Amino acid sequence: MSELHDECGVFGIYKNDSETDIVEETYLSLYAIQHRGQVGAGIAVNNEGKIKYYKDFGMIPEALPEKELARLGNGKIALGHVKYSSGEAVDHENLAPLVMRYIKGQLAICMNGALTNYQDLRDDLTQGAAIFQSNGDTEVIAYLIARARIRAASIEEAVRTAVAQLKGAYAIVLMSPSNLIGVRDPRGIRPLCIGKFGDSYVLASESCVFDSMGGEFIRDVEPGEMVVIDEEGLHSYQGERAEKTALCLFEYVYFSRPDSVVDGVSVNLARQRAGKLLARQHPVEADLVCGVPDCGIAAAIGYSMESGIRYATGLVKNKYIGRAFNNRKRNTEYLMRIKLNALKHDVEGKRVIVIDDSILKGKTSRHIVELLRAAGAKEVHMRIASPMFRNTCYLNSDTTPKEDLIASTKSVEEICEYIGADSLGFLSSESLPEIAKECHLDFCDACFTGNYPLDVSNTSRVDKYSKKIK
Repeated sequence: MSELHDECGVFGIYKNDSETDIVEETYLSLYAIQHRGQVGAGIAVNNEGKIKYYKDFGMIPEALPEKELARLGNGKIALGHVKYSSGEAVDHENLAPLVMRYIKGQLAICMNGALTNYQDLRDDLTQGAAIFQSNGDTEVIAYLIARARIRAASIEEAVRTAVAQLKGAYAIVLMSPSNLIGVRDPRGIRPLCIGKFGDSYVLASESCVFDSMGGEFIRDVEPGEMVVIDEEGLHSYQGERAEKTALCLFEYVYFSRPDSVVDGVSVNLARQRAGKLLARQHPVEADLVCGVPDCGIAAAIGYSMESGIRYATGLVKNKYIGRAFNNRKRNTEYLMRIKLNALKHDVEGKRVIVIDDSILKGKTSRHIVELLRAAGAKEVHMRIASPMFRNTCYLNSDTTPKEDLIASTKSVEEICEYIGADSLGFLSSESLPEIAKECHLDFCDACFTGNYPLDVSNTSRVDKYSKKIK
């Protein structure tokens, strides 16, 4: 159970039949990517060029009530978005999809990722008299598209002109009056894939969406590629592709759902491999292995398979606390107590190996060790299915400052003492790519190694206009 906030989730569908309830399919599909964001959700529907939308705070049932969805109609194209869990307050204007009116009608857009040149782009647009309603990347991208469309012959040309100015990590889904468009950054840092539901095309952050719809996975959007879906079908435009791609390895470690396949690799299989590698690199005598729900479970199964030590549930997660967990007025320790509990029957009197996906600040790991000891565990050995998280991720929807990362200032031994475990082991940086060895892309492991795939020296998430940190 990482302390890193989830990514955003994006979804788009172009309907090619008369039977599909496009709002219903979008609504249900957002459940498949709910894990990528729990602060807010939104849906926008295009009906003959007119876009209606609704978005609000909370988990999907709370954010998208049936009475509001009924007002959206049953159009030809729809977008859906789930918003990440931010450490800062999120204004309603920062929820997505963002819908705006420009020279050629309406435009709706949503994204997953972060721009490293956000502030420079915004400053430039502001000098050109742009007036911003939010402090997010999405509005900057929308303005760039609107500005490019003045001279561009088509929306496709305008989008290509706009994204050529972007630096950072992004998966963008947008709709014009007649098209559904998806774009992936030149390094492929953020995932985006294509599926079909009957005769309708679908874009989504993860392939598990297509399974939940009863559809089929077609392929991943390639780094630098723009795909356009219209009444004639799917069209591909390959833009600039970086010489060295850089898919975020944390998609396999934490972000993605275990039943997704990201760029050719099963997330569940990747996590099991991480557990097997951990067992080889950090063996210890114990009575059982358990995983921290949810992302530590597959790695714990892999550790058990490799070591021969029995797997047990050990820890149980409360999955129904919803938005209350994001209420920052609550005491953090109290929130962790209601989110996780130890199974005394499993761990009492036992030497326990507990597997988690990562350690950021260390507070959650310390709480887990305390839970297991309080339930009667004789020994608690913690194993982490990723390397030491030492560096800020500037390419994520929400970042943790380096000074707050425990591994940036403490050794393994000091972290072990802080969390109160009997032993602690991390997966080695060198072996991490092995968990997704079939992937046809290179990886970004900057959070572990500090080797960023692009220049982040001028990156600033400080918005001087709203005085907020995104």
